[in-house]
Amino acid sequence: MVKSLFILSIISSSSLLAVAQDSAVVKSTQFTDSVIKYNTQPIKKLTPQQIKSRVRLVAAANIIGYGGTMIGLNAAWYANYPRSSFHFFNDNNEWLQVDKVGHMLSAYDESRGSMELWRWTGIDRKKQIWYGGLSGMAYQTVIEILDGFSAEWGFSWGDMSANVLGSAALISQELAWNDQRIKLKFSFHKNSYAPAMDLEQRANDIYGKSEWERWLKDYNAQTYWASASIKAFFPKANLPEWLSVAIGYGAEGMFGATENYATNKDGQVTFDRRDIKRYRQWYLAPDIDFSRFKTKKKGLKFLFTVLSAFKFPAPSLEFSNGSFKVNAITF
Repeated sequence: MVKSLFILSIISSSSLLAVAQDSAVVKSTQFTDSVIKYNTQPIKKLTPQQIKSRVRLVAAANIIGYGGTMIGLNAAWYANYPRSSFHFFNDNNEWLQVDKVGHMLSAYDESRGSMELWRWTGIDRKKQIWYGGLSGMAYQTVIEILDGFSAEWGFSWGDMSANVLGSAALISQELAWNDQRIKLKFSFHKNSYAPAMDLEQRANDIYGKSEWERWLKDYNAQTYWASASIKAFFPKANLPEWLSVAIGYGAEGMFGATENYATNKDGQVTFDRRDIKRYRQWYLAPDIDFSRFKTKKKGLKFLFTVLSAFKFPAPSLEFSNGSFKVNAITF
């Protein structure tokens, strides 16, 4: 999951720049009594030569950008660990599956960013969807293969399944609605751990000390959301288009992959806090879909698209440990 977010932060930030460019097509929305219909209207006619040129540019950008990213990841990550023959690894019971949801989000956002690049080329709509939609799964598959040759990890079918679901979430919505009515989102809050109980030191060891490392690694502080546009599903509702409702998933109390217990190479216990309960958290909260704000300014359009990948902080209803509670604000 950490490697997935590393790839996501680089690829998506560059891919979504296409949103700020002069797009070859734009989606216009027509509200009827029962459904919302999305039509693709040309705003700039591209010649076959222009389309071909843009396709070559995007293809080259994908190859060079992703290739360079993987070389950097290999140098920064895999080179520090011993290699092995290709093997599989079952990690489905780790981190209360928060990492699996993270894989799904990474594939979804990478696919979304790539699709916007292909939309810019002006190629056929279904090609935009399939080329872009499969990109996220392809990016993540390469990571899984590299994991398969690392002695520290292995090819995980659980991770791979989550990657497929992430790409499928984008493709299915585009084919059905020509829109992402349900967006997968991410939120993070900085956790403070008790130094006197050795929890801060344990968190530093497994999650890192810097804000960047904690953002990538601290599963206790990450929440993943499925945020649905209310107006898209209920066009008669007298509600703003940007208003959404989100269901979130997170977990707490994790100081190890499967248990809060660790030993060193000699078998000596270095951490034992099995008394701390590991538990899941479910949330229901309002949200804002910034991508549904209308603007002709390219800078704002790009900013709104980036912001639409993150859950807006808001009050929430939480279900955990068998009971409900209301949170004044959830990040």
